[in-house]
Amino acid sequence: MYRICFIFLVFITQDCSSQEEDEGPYKGKHIGKLNSYHHQVSGDVYAVDDWTLLLVDFNYDGTGDDTFFWAGDSGRPGPLGFIVPDQYGKTNILERYNNEEIRLKLPDGKRVSRITWFAVYDLASQSAFGDVYVPEEFSAPAPRALTPLTPAPAAQERVSSKPVIVEDASTILIPEFHFQAGSDEVYFWMGVGPQPSARGTVIPDEDGYLEPLRSYGGADVRLRLPGGRTVFDVDWVALWEPRAGAALAAALLPDALNVPPAARRLHPHRSQLPHCKQLHRDLQVSWEVFGNQITIQLAGMIGANEYMAFGISGSDSRSQMEGADVAVASFDAALQRGDAPDYNVTAPAPCVQVLGQWRGVCRDARIGGSDANQVFSASRQDGLTVVSFRRQLQPSEEMDKEWRTDRSMFVVWAVGPLDHVREPAFHRLYPRADVQLVLARAAADSDCVPFVMSSEKAPAGWERAALFDPALRVFDVRLGPAGGARGLAARRPAAPAAALYVNGQLAPDLQLRRGLAYTFRVWTGDDPHSATLYHPLVLTSEPHGGLERLADGEQRAARVLAGARHTRRGRLSPAAAGPLCRADLDPGADRRRDAWDSFRAFNRSLRWSCARAPPAELTVTPNSTWPDLVYYHSFTHFDMGGRIFIVDRHRRNIARSHAHTHAHTHALALSSVLALVCMLSAQ
Repeated sequence: MYRICFIFLVFITQDCSSQEEDEGPYKGKHIGKLNSYHHQVSGDVYAVDDWTLLLVDFNYDGTGDDTFFWAGDSGRPGPLGFIVPDQYGKTNILERYNNEEIRLKLPDGKRVSRITWFAVYDLASQSAFGDVYVPEEFSAPAPRALTPLTPAPAAQERVSSKPVIVEDASTILIPEFHFQAGSDEVYFWMGVGPQPSARGTVIPDEDGYLEPLRSYGGADVRLRLPGGRTVFDVDWVALWEPRAGAALAAALLPDALNVPPAARRLHPHRSQLPHCKQLHRDLQVSWEVFGNQITIQLAGMIGANEYMAFGISGSDSRSQMEGADVAVASFDAALQRGDAPDYNVTAPAPCVQVLGQWRGVCRDARIGGSDANQVFSASRQDGLTVVSFRRQLQPSEEMDKEWRTDRSMFVVWAVGPLDHVREPAFHRLYPRADVQLVLARAAADSDCVPFVMSSEKAPAGWERAALFDPALRVFDVRLGPAGGARGLAARRPAAPAAALYVNGQLAPDLQLRRGLAYTFRVWTGDDPHSATLYHPLVLTSEPHGGLERLADGEQRAARVLAGARHTRRGRLSPAAAGPLCRADLDPGADRRRDAWDSFRAFNRSLRWSCARAPPAELTVTPNSTWPDLVYYHSFTHFDMGGRIFIVDRHRRNIARSHAHTHAHTHALALSSVLALVCMLSAQ
């Protein structure tokens, strides 16, 4: 099998590299040191871009009467200038600073390249306590456009792009990138030396994966150099074919790029175990084999309520989640402890009962086994969760797998949210390529790099549909994908893989009027042998659904309004299971990628497959005993449905009104508690 790796040629002058080595991480373009006149003002001033200044090792004793950050375009610091807000965006009188690093954003309409000086200035005495002059013809750091990718003659039909842009010292943007994937393996790549070579390392793709590239059809691809590396650390970043030993395409970078610094910091964590594998930009596993035991450490830049799953593949010939034996590691902030229970994966579904047998992603303890993992350390700091555990190499029971040391092993991994009972929900990160490890290497080896702390926010969710037409009496309920980060995951912390579609909308809000009859026509699967495609409809005051997963006492406590009834044994039994009508993505689509900006575009990409059978029907007539807010969900899985507002008359924007009322009630309750505390304190 041929491999191809994508390479941008990057040639950097020794001056830039030495600057970073001598003065630490690249901070931007150095303007100069503050001239110190009074009040112990000192520090270095950098231009981050044309609108932002960075003060490094800044000192000021804070005793000035009316002192501000001050800038202007006159010949020297004086009253003809303007206030530069502090690091919090405030224009308050400056307080004390002691060797601090702060960013200052210039006011709107002002630019670093158009000022002649920056000062710590006291308006009361009209004197500068310290200042620095901006050199004439100063050019502030800015993104730099290069040439488009230049493909090799043999790759003319496979690779093209618009001019490549270096956005900052660690980020490269390839606009309108076209790449035709084939049977050969393709990676983004970087390294050092006078020209591209095989002595490089993989650059994670735009979503952080380290696996062979897929085809691109004109997407803007943003690459971040891993481990905090910058364009000053490498000579080429980049399309490389290792077996042929030649570049597939390249874009040369000029020397000494004047670009902004990367707005990210490195996490101090480094694994102390001898072997480490980078599984994803945000996840790594390290291990050590000693005697008949293996010590495993999982470290990931994940959410506070997320898990890291890692273990032995369910197949000896590829990485396969079904049949896998995995540890699901997480950190409980409330208890300040880590956990890594042993799980057995028998189906790509949460752990549910199928005809009396537990199927899905189930704890060994739930299906009659024991927990083989012993956690001995765990922490969470600055967004990084680290959990270390130990287990035997040999399986202690039939459901466990052996950790082989005599050959390579296929492994699986995933990252996803924990649901409201701290069980793993559907994963948001997982590999599509095989992952192999050799556990018993004689020498220490590692391809892990430092984690980069990022403040990136999750993408905005699609607008939630609301079905409030007073004439609407029939709702058609079908099964479809949950829409990834922009779909159900944007509404609730632990979204499943599938969701309920009502009248073609993704888990919309519904309005039912008291005293009127409504019919739900259910096409969500009626095969009780399936852990993934059996979703009877249930209406309840409980917000999560999944009543089948609840213990007997929890089932009895749940108020079921329609769709289930109690059996003689006291368990709930579903009453609205209909044939399957299911939507799915195209077979070649990658559900890990958020490629759709709107639900309408996402919905148009779905393919529906429906059984030719009449649906199950569930007819309800809300009355005065029904609460104002109830929920429709799957009987077997958590969080697949949505909200139903029970009203006496139909209203638009009822969800917004409900949220306002809920917040007001919460505020009143909090005020009452505070008043009571004050009264007790006074006594």
